[in-house]
Amino acid sequence: MSENYIVSARKYRPSTFSTVVGQQALTHTLKTAIASHRLAHAYLFCGPRGVGKTTCARIFAKAINCEHLTPEGEPCNECESCRAFNEQRSYNIVELDAASNNSVDDIRGITDQVRIPPQVGRYRVFIIDEVHMLSTAAFNAFLKTLEEPPEYAIFILATTEKQKIIPTILSRCQIYDFNRIRVPDIVKQLQYICKDRGVEAETAALNVIAEKADGAMRDALSIFDQVSASSEGHITYQSTIDNLNVLDYDYYFRLDEAFLKADVPAALLIYKEIRDKGFDSQFFVNGLAQHMRNLMVASNQLTVKLLEMNDDVAGRFVEMAARFSPGFFYRAMDLCNYCDLNYRDASNKIFIVELTLIKICQLLGTPLPPTGGSPTRLKKTPAAPATPPAAQAPAPSPAPPAQASAHLAASSSPAAPAAAPQRAATSVSGPAAGPAAHHPRAVIKTPHIYINNTAAAAAERTGQQGPAPAGTQGASRREPFTAQQVAAAWQGYIAAHPHDRLVINIMKTVTPKQIDAENYEITVNDAQYDFINNTMSKILAHVRDAVKNDMLAIAVKLGKSGQAPKIWTDREIVDDLRKHHPEMDEVIKDWGLGLA
Repeated sequence: MSENYIVSARKYRPSTFSTVVGQQALTHTLKTAIASHRLAHAYLFCGPRGVGKTTCARIFAKAINCEHLTPEGEPCNECESCRAFNEQRSYNIVELDAASNNSVDDIRGITDQVRIPPQVGRYRVFIIDEVHMLSTAAFNAFLKTLEEPPEYAIFILATTEKQKIIPTILSRCQIYDFNRIRVPDIVKQLQYICKDRGVEAETAALNVIAEKADGAMRDALSIFDQVSASSEGHITYQSTIDNLNVLDYDYYFRLDEAFLKADVPAALLIYKEIRDKGFDSQFFVNGLAQHMRNLMVASNQLTVKLLEMNDDVAGRFVEMAARFSPGFFYRAMDLCNYCDLNYRDASNKIFIVELTLIKICQLLGTPLPPTGGSPTRLKKTPAAPATPPAAQAPAPSPAPPAQASAHLAASSSPAAPAAAPQRAATSVSGPAAGPAAHHPRAVIKTPHIYINNTAAAAAERTGQQGPAPAGTQGASRREPFTAQQVAAAWQGYIAAHPHDRLVINIMKTVTPKQIDAENYEITVNDAQYDFINNTMSKILAHVRDAVKNDMLAIAVKLGKSGQAPKIWTDREIVDDLRKHHPEMDEVIKDWGLGLA
């Protein structure tokens, strides 16, 4: 008959300081205190769950009563005190679970036991786990004993929530903060366990387990037992992510390729494939945000160490990050965060995720050469024969700086995508296509909408997006026009776009105000600003075509918020009526009216 199965968290629980994982600095301090006989009467071990607080408390309690410490400061596990502790029959070490024994009577039981000196060894150690669960009355009953215990009594308190412990208790203890265990340390311990149990495991699979544990060794061992139970002695990466319902890295790397190519259909199909596998959409969005964060830290040699994963996976992130510019990651993380914040309130949750993927696909602009640097400058084609304005594709064209011209920054809301005219590519021709560049680096589009066409905007479009659209090459149109013509063209756009209801409703409430001969402005409120700002390039192109003048500029100005209307009382209403209509006095007097 086979021996009883013991879960890994119990079987591999450390019994010496050297076997504690990820807390080297803390265990060294405790060993030094024991070796120098400088022991405090009260200790507080605090930190996240599963990082070794109770385990270190037990090892420390065993070590201070050990009769033959090793040269390294470890308990010998051979003397009577160590054997009694290992066999759970020691009367010198008392453990109390404060989560279920949190009353004043339970603390009184501890204070009564403190009066009894140790029969074997030098100290009696009282370990109180989850001490933050004690009631306020129990804390107060414990204060005197904790402050002035007998010389043979030592208290070790353990908690995951230090902030819940009253300050008078904290001030009486030496406080030790336990760290979250690093992913490489967890992986190393899991590899040792696999070797001891004769289990084969892929490093990538152990890395997934370590990341899932979130810095807790106990969680990692429990997850390891769960995965190994279904793997039949061979833990693979695929079986691990299937068992733990973890989304594969490959999905996110495939999305990266779609983002690089601005391939919206591919991104949407990948998202559908993820949904078909049963993953929650918000889980996917959070995973995408984490993926973008990992790419961001992988893009800089100084921050690569923030990637808590094995070298193979980290290498993939570094390789992929080199193909993007850092600005892409910042904007993509912002979009993912916006989607996550609005996901719960969205009536169509799939749509808001798809919209986020579409926006991310549109973030990238012209690819850079493999060595980095500025984008390839597009060349003008020979001047085409003049065509009637009606046949031209409406698009903004360069204009000189003016007094009122100022470029407007695109809205900080993720709902406002970066605007860049795509039709300009039809009138330019780049250099002959050469061999595919190895890992092309992409650049982020400048998140500004230049409505007034200042010189800076013109220079940016000329340098990064090619020349002006067809019909505006060569000499710019500059025929004289009047404010009435601008207003008529404004109304013409409203008539030509009846289905764009939000924009035309705003346009009906405002009319371009003339600043000088070629510069106009409109004033809108906060709610209208984003809608009109995102469509202004099309409106401006329409008005310019109508007045045949490419120097026309229309600025969008944000108006000041008015004060909230005053709410009048009944008495104030009557007084105002009497002030402006004295005859009301006679009516009130004749009818004997009054306020209720």
